[in-house]
Amino acid sequence: MVSFMNLIKSINMKRILTTLLLLIVTAAGAKAQEKGSVLIKNGTVITITGDDLAETDILIEDGIITKIGKDLRKPRGAEEVDATGKYVMPGILDAHSHLNGVDINEARNPVTAEVTMEESVNPNALGIYHALAGGVTTIHLMHGSANVIGGQGETLKLRYGSTQEGMRFKDAPRTIKFALGENPTRVHGQGSGIQPRTRMGVEQVIRGYFNDAQDYKRNREEYLEAKAEYDRRGKGTPPVPVPQNLRYDVLNDIIDGKILVHCHSYRADEILMLMRVFKDFGIENYTFQHGNEAFKVAPELAKNGAHTSVFADWWAYKFEVYYSTAYNAAILNENGVVNSINSDSGELIRHLNHEAAKTIRYGKLSQNDALRMITINPAVQLGVDDRVGSIEEGKHGDVVIWSGHPLSIYSIAEKTYVDGIKYFDRGEDADDMRIDINPNVDFDDARNYNEIISGREHDSCMKDAFILMEETLQH
Repeated sequence: MVSFMNLIKSINMKRILTTLLLLIVTAAGAKAQEKGSVLIKNGTVITITGDDLAETDILIEDGIITKIGKDLRKPRGAEEVDATGKYVMPGILDAHSHLNGVDINEARNPVTAEVTMEESVNPNALGIYHALAGGVTTIHLMHGSANVIGGQGETLKLRYGSTQEGMRFKDAPRTIKFALGENPTRVHGQGSGIQPRTRMGVEQVIRGYFNDAQDYKRNREEYLEAKAEYDRRGKGTPPVPVPQNLRYDVLNDIIDGKILVHCHSYRADEILMLMRVFKDFGIENYTFQHGNEAFKVAPELAKNGAHTSVFADWWAYKFEVYYSTAYNAAILNENGVVNSINSDSGELIRHLNHEAAKTIRYGKLSQNDALRMITINPAVQLGVDDRVGSIEEGKHGDVVIWSGHPLSIYSIAEKTYVDGIKYFDRGEDADDMRIDINPNVDFDDARNYNEIISGREHDSCMKDAFILMEETLQH
């Protein structure tokens, strides 16, 4: 009897602990979605889509920009910040990031459209905080480039310390990663002995899977119609089942325009190839990531309505990336291509403002055009430009206060807000090394330097895939 009572007590205790855990998780999720209210006074507001506004206030209420003007009154309960002499701009968006991804490549098949980065989000990665310190508020967490058609991406708000679900950009369009060139050919053709082994094989993988997906869709719909008729009649011979195929479902969603494609690419010939394939299948909304040779085919990109997301001046880290130019972004912009500057790096993401500034040095872009490449342009490419990417009434309260003009090498991000909630404040960060720098202290193992170098020597889009390739080569 005593042991039975102890069992009952044990069960009750487990229930209590489980309930408490659920309450904690729920509370964390609720906090992650919390919206803030703040009045930013007297700053120079860089709206991106309109004129710069001197000595102007911005009122954010419950996470939304409600008023932009002069002498605005602070509502009860809102924070007030004096931005006199400072610049306020929309939060930076990074259209190509692996910042807080746990797993990047599902590399065992050239097409893995059914997998998603949703399960691979680490909301506690320290790099999120570093990105916030650089004025970044939204990232596109992408699958890697080991596959011709990889997994689906996740557009995230950098709500540092929240849950996986709390970081998701609510109702952002679905995205998926494609990859051309060396990465899929060496992982599959050279590594596993399966198609594609060549660049022309990459094209045929895409065409073949799209054709198979369309056949599946037709057969699946015919089966479902026949099954519904059989169920209604209640007699006759039941139809032969056509099982659901998640991979083909995603491919059909791409063809139907429900998913935005972001394609890892370098060479101009491959960029032209994919545009031809997409035209054949009626796919219209897509972005070429990296696109180091995109400047060669800028008119063709503009004609097809294709977007590009490039590095400012990063190339020659492998053979197919040797032909590039720092004028790439300017040439694309001059031809009317919606272009963004991305990081693809945990280091570059901390100073995307400087990366954008390089387009002024190489191409003489206007300051506004340069800033568009890290704000409204990537927002367009991710399908969220109706909510972020510029400072306008009705948009999300994702803003950054800079000490000076954000394109200046001397300017720093002082405060970063996401949905009106302050996630970074340089003045309140007592643990930040930059507050008390001792030049006589050496890094124990040059950890930061090694991380930067390794990121440049190795394609960060190929994380996890190197393990597979090493295993294959050993056997």
